[in-house]
Amino acid sequence: MPTYVVRDTTVMLKRSLRHILRSPDTIVTTAVTPIAMLLLFVYVFGSAIDTGGGRYVDYLLPGILLITVASGIAYTAFRLFTDVSGGLFERFQSMPIARSAVLWGHVLTSVVANVISLVLVVLVAVAMGFRSGAGVLAWLAVAGILVLFTLALTWLAVIPGLTAKSADGVSGFSVPLIFLPFISSAFVPTGGMPGPVRWFAENQPVTPIVNTVRGLYAEQPVGNDGWIAVAWCPGLLLVAYALAMRTYRSKIA
Repeated sequence: MPTYVVRDTTVMLKRSLRHILRSPDTIVTTAVTPIAMLLLFVYVFGSAIDTGGGRYVDYLLPGILLITVASGIAYTAFRLFTDVSGGLFERFQSMPIARSAVLWGHVLTSVVANVISLVLVVLVAVAMGFRSGAGVLAWLAVAGILVLFTLALTWLAVIPGLTAKSADGVSGFSVPLIFLPFISSAFVPTGGMPGPVRWFAENQPVTPIVNTVRGLYAEQPVGNDGWIAVAWCPGLLLVAYALAMRTYRSKIA
């Protein structure tokens, strides 16, 4: 990446981060829904769900982490939509800065904000009894998977951020992503699901990612789920990036 692109992206990143620092309730709000789900499922439904042994909070946390990311990227789409609808986007395009810097500023801000939200959720889970004997490498692997997943969903969020016609339209983008973990192994094992539902749950990206994170936390072999998760995350990222850049080029043409 040329030096001027890095410089301009850094400027855009600082701008977006300042907006978040002036409104920290954004990060708190992002973490509220996942934390509420964590509390609800552990303390209300946890005793009725059979996961084959172990604490339910340990089983549940990986899925909640993905929901946290899905909740967070909604704000990325909204912030980009605000720049576009307010005319600020066109103003940036008329300035002598790298064109991609505007998008990268929003994307990297999303990663920073989501990492903070993920840390908050993990701390709440620890307070609720979550424990992991995983080593540093396992935690780094989990962090890598979550960052790739965040990047993939963020670049996907760029598309409605650039094309939405209303705030309601851009806000509704993340709803299907938030509910996708419900049809996966995030909350219950897939073995007890009806045939078609089980097939979908086992062949969508959330299940292998959740199983991999769960296995890393539990110090258990991740098996094929690890390779599938590693394939899904970069795959989704490349497709989302390509679609977002195509939309971006059409927008500025």
